[in-house]
Amino acid sequence: MSVLAKEVERLGGRVVEQFVQRRGVSGNKKGRAPGGKANMDRPYSSRTLMSTGKVDEIAAVRVETDAKAVVFANELTTRQRAVLAELLGCPVFSHGDLCTPKTTDLPNGAGTHESSV
Repeated sequence: MSVLAKEVERLGGRVVEQFVQRRGVSGNKKGRAPGGKANMDRPYSSRTLMSTGKVDEIAAVRVETDAKAVVFANELTTRQRAVLAELLGCPVFSHGDLCTPKTTDLPNGAGTHESSV
């Protein structure tokens, strides 16, 4: 993630928060359905590449910090990019977008988010 954060900063953005979607570490708490390890064989959401809770968490921080964009370490499909942009309320980029010659600048305050999938 540090490489991605440096790339955002090189392009004029500012990293305000970083997130990681982890699997296999939660669940089995009294009164709660098993999560994490019990769900390791389930695919991530094809719509968002991560859980609904993680998307909500990123959206809340984006609003709180007034981040102008969100950058994901993972490559996103066109559909994932559109869905995430709608859910997060801002443009969404992937690491690959930052490495292309056409991308020369990011909105100041761009947030960097990684989904570890």
